[in-house]
Amino acid sequence: MHPVTKILLSGAVALACVPPAMAQTAKDYARYATYKTPRAQGQNVNGMHIFLFGGLKSHGPGAHDYPYWLDTWSKLLTQQGAVVDGGLSFPSVAQLAAADVVVIYKGDAGYMTPQQRADLQAYVKRGGGLVTLHDSLCGPDPEDMATLVGAGKKHGETNYTWTATLDYNVIDKDNPIIAGMPMEIYDEAFFKLNFAPEVHPILSITMPDTPSARKGGGVGQTIPQMWTYEHTLPGGQPARAFVWMQGHMVDSLEDPAIRKVLMRGIAWAGKKPVGELADFVPPPPHVSRPAQ
Repeated sequence: MHPVTKILLSGAVALACVPPAMAQTAKDYARYATYKTPRAQGQNVNGMHIFLFGGLKSHGPGAHDYPYWLDTWSKLLTQQGAVVDGGLSFPSVAQLAAADVVVIYKGDAGYMTPQQRADLQAYVKRGGGLVTLHDSLCGPDPEDMATLVGAGKKHGETNYTWTATLDYNVIDKDNPIIAGMPMEIYDEAFFKLNFAPEVHPILSITMPDTPSARKGGGVGQTIPQMWTYEHTLPGGQPARAFVWMQGHMVDSLEDPAIRKVLMRGIAWAGKKPVGELADFVPPPPHVSRPAQ
């Protein structure tokens, strides 16, 4: 007999002698709760807790790339001292409970099940912060969305410019969030927004003459595109939201200056110092012990 064949047969015999594995029981799993979770490597354990809620990619190359954003921004915010969780599915109650801020970059995030809507409202009522980017505040009920983030827009309406060169008008020039913000951007702007009265506009755009803006009747209208929103839901704690309506293009979200602006907005929404993320200085790298 060939030597290799002998080895294989010996292995088969040995495996045959191994008793079948026993199924895990509820008692077995219960003991896992007593295990101490190891400290995350390279994580600032005292950082603000951020949940990134993304969606599936919905447009062509370079646009609405929500999964790419989830990947790049989870790394970026971790490097900037945050404790980051996230996913392409609606956050669980436990994930909401752990978050200081939920950042949403997902098309038509206004579409929620009744339970998801109740969970998000409970999160805001306990003072949790919200940040929405681009068309995340779009959905079936813009007035309801406005109670959470300061404004909403109706899905299915022509309420957008499509991509165009956009010039910002500065409304609150002293707001530290927008330090270094580019005043011209190639992206998409929105009109026909339903605003809550407590909204504090920071930047606006006068809608350029594009085919879609013409069709929707928005040409020449000056509409806030970045704002903060401080409010208190009935029976709840004071809460904050920060909104930026651009972000159609991946390039906008990768601009270093815009990234700092968004990080300041996220920190503000989480009731942290505005520079908590943008100005974070990581500790010196760990020096390994010399080999023995």
